[in-house]
Order: sequence, then structure tokens, then C-alpha cells
Amino acid sequence: MPETSSPAPVRVALLGCGVVGSQVALGIVTNPIDLAARVGAPVELVGIAVRSVDQELDARIPRALLTTDPVELAGRADIVVEVMGGIEPARTAILRALRSGAAVVTANKALLAQHGPELFEAADAAGVDLSYEAAVAGAIPIIRPIRESLAGDHVRRILGIVNGTTNFVLDKMASEGLELEQAVKEAQALGFAEADPTADVEGYDAAAKAAILASLAFHTRVSLKDVAREGISGVTAADVEWAKKTGYVIKLLAVAEVLGKVDDGEISVRVHPALVPDTHPLASVRGAFNAVFVEADAAGDLMFYGQGAGGRPTSSAVLGDVVSAARRRLTGGKGLRESKDQRFPVLPPEAAITRYQVRLAVADRPGVLAQVAGVLADHGVSIDTVRQASSHTEDESGAATLIITTHAAREASLATTVDAVAALESVRKIISVLRVEGA
Repeated sequence: MPETSSPAPVRVALLGCGVVGSQVALGIVTNPIDLAARVGAPVELVGIAVRSVDQELDARIPRALLTTDPVELAGRADIVVEVMGGIEPARTAILRALRSGAAVVTANKALLAQHGPELFEAADAAGVDLSYEAAVAGAIPIIRPIRESLAGDHVRRILGIVNGTTNFVLDKMASEGLELEQAVKEAQALGFAEADPTADVEGYDAAAKAAILASLAFHTRVSLKDVAREGISGVTAADVEWAKKTGYVIKLLAVAEVLGKVDDGEISVRVHPALVPDTHPLASVRGAFNAVFVEADAAGDLMFYGQGAGGRPTSSAVLGDVVSAARRRLTGGKGLRESKDQRFPVLPPEAAITRYQVRLAVADRPGVLAQVAGVLADHGVSIDTVRQASSHTEDESGAATLIITTHAAREASLATTVDAVAALESVRKIISVLRVEGA
């Protein structure tokens, strides 16, 4: 019988060799037999783009593969893995790879949120893969289930804890009574937060991931500028304590939902701290873990949970995309196209529908609650629950604390109502306003 020729190796170029990139490189160079068995052909690492060829590396990564020219490297591979981060030169290198017919795997959520349409169009034109499982929630498989497993369903809503740093910080505030600044310092000491934690604490990282999830789930291009964003910098230890007393946990949530009919709806995408009922599955997500809760018409409620960051967990998602892209390349299959058939309009922030919990200091005398309730009624906002503290509030001497939770209403109506309540003579201060999600 004639001998069967072995398939040619699948050439992989790696752009970036930091925490994630080094683990991806090790996954390729230390597991060649396993990878070849899964792909159906050998997988060969042909180059690694780095900032400096003198950087410290694991001894198992061949230094001969190093280059400081990511764009040139991107043009000589079958699959290009981009884990360098930032916008440039990552964007230029990815476009070079796609236009040369290479599949691309990226973990770069900021790049996808800002330049996704351009990159997807280039991938579609070349008929190759642009995969990004690792761009949202690290090791958690969420992109592929939404894109493929739920392709025949209608996703109605996504609630995501997609930033491990803020979840760690809020969890520490809840479990140990720390103020935000103390909890952030602890996160920095443990390596969960950067020296400058702004991207995490102010919600920029979560907003980029929210844009990606919304685009995928609702078949509509959603960019970073479409996402309403509010971070956790205004959350206090007292807010966290009152949340616990009223049956909630505070989480920084990425929320993406369709309002109205499936075939004629509007999209609301936002990131903000929110009160989550302590009975909701997301309330139990502790530490630096991530979770994404999906509500779909046919499948019902689904939750995906796991490690959302770190070199090894994220490399797991990257290598999964590499294997899938390599298999498609060997069988001659075209890359998965961007799903953008339904172009829902994206609502402005003030049109979102949500609930508020308002904590306010009021004069401790009869009739105050009726005045506040009257203002809410005048603005068409109905009250779900009211709680009054049994003793004077620590926030204002000689005042009582009211905690009012509203029914769902437009964001603009709720914000206007809070302003009107604050103008009452009997109201000393609006202590906090938090949205309620998942109830």
C-alpha cells in the first residue's frame, strides 16, 4: 500500500509573551503530541513578538523565536495569536494577518471594543477565523456558547461579573467591612489590581467586555461608546452594609439586554455597581472569580462561572481557539462569520429600564414618608419596598434613614425623581443611589 504523507505543520505566530503569552507558548512547545492529536497535524510555533529580545523568559521557550517586529511576523503564519494588548501595533498586525489569509486568535477586549467592525470585515473578506474566547471572562467558555450553542435561540439578557479585580474588592468590603481604598490596596498587594487600578475600578475593562457580549448576543455591532459606564469608586462600606441588611449584595455588573420584541427591540448596554438579590446565583460569586448569567427564550437561565484572569486560565481559552481554527484550516472550512443580521438600535443611557434603591437621611418627624412617596407618585415611579432605620442615622445627626426600593422605570424618570426628592425640605441628604438588577 502507498504511504500516506503526513500533513504539513500548522504554523502559529505569537504576538506578546507576557503573563498570558508565555503560558500559550509553553502550551505549544511542551505538548506537541497532544496538540497534534487534537488538531490532526503538528502545531509549530514559528515566532514570538516581544518588546525586547532580552526579556526574561521560561527556559523552555526557544529564544531563537523572538522578534521585535510583530507586523512582519504576522505575515508568515497560518494562525496568529495576539496577546500583546493595547491598540497599536496590535491592530496593524492583526489586519496584516487577516489580509494574508491567516486565522487570528486574540484576547484583546479593548481592541475588539474599539475596532471590532474593521477587524471582522477583514476576517469575513478573507474567509478566515477571528476568535476571541479569551477576551471576555478569561478561562470561562462564554463566547463559543453564545455564538454557537445558543445560535438557534433568542438571548434576552446578559448579566456579567466580568472584572475579577472589582469583584475581589467588593467581596472584601462585604466580608471584612473594608472601605474601598483599603480593599483596592489589598488587591494590589495580591496582584489582582494594577498599580493604577483605574481601568478596573472605573469600569472601563468591564465596559469593553460588555460591548463584545452585546454584539455577539444580539447580532448587532455595539462599540465601547455605546456602553453607559459607572465604576465602583463611589461605593462605601456603609453602602455594602446596608445592601446586606436589605437582602442584597453589591456587584459591578455588565448588563446587556433587549427591550421590546425580539424582532423589533432596542438594546440597552451598561456597566455599573448594582444590588443583586442575595438569592441570585451571581450573589455567590466571590473573590476574583467571574460569572456570566444568560437569560434566553428557549434555554432559560444559564450561568457560566470560573477564573476570569491569570496566565494559565486565559491561555486555556486561547489554545482552545487555536485548536478550533487549526482544525477548520485543515478541513478547508471557512472561518466563522460575524453575526450581525439584526441591527437593533442601541438606547442612550437615560432610556434604560432599571430599579433604584435610594438611601436618604430625612427629618425624624411624622409625615415625611408620605411627602417622599407623593413625589415619587407625581413622577410616575412606584415604590416596591420602604424601610426606615429604627435609630437615627450615623450620616446626619437628628435624622432618620429611609431606604426606598422602586419598581422598574426608565433611568431618566428615576434620576429626575431622585432630584425632586432631594429638593424636599424634609430631606437632609441623598446618601446613596444604587440600581437593582436580577430581581
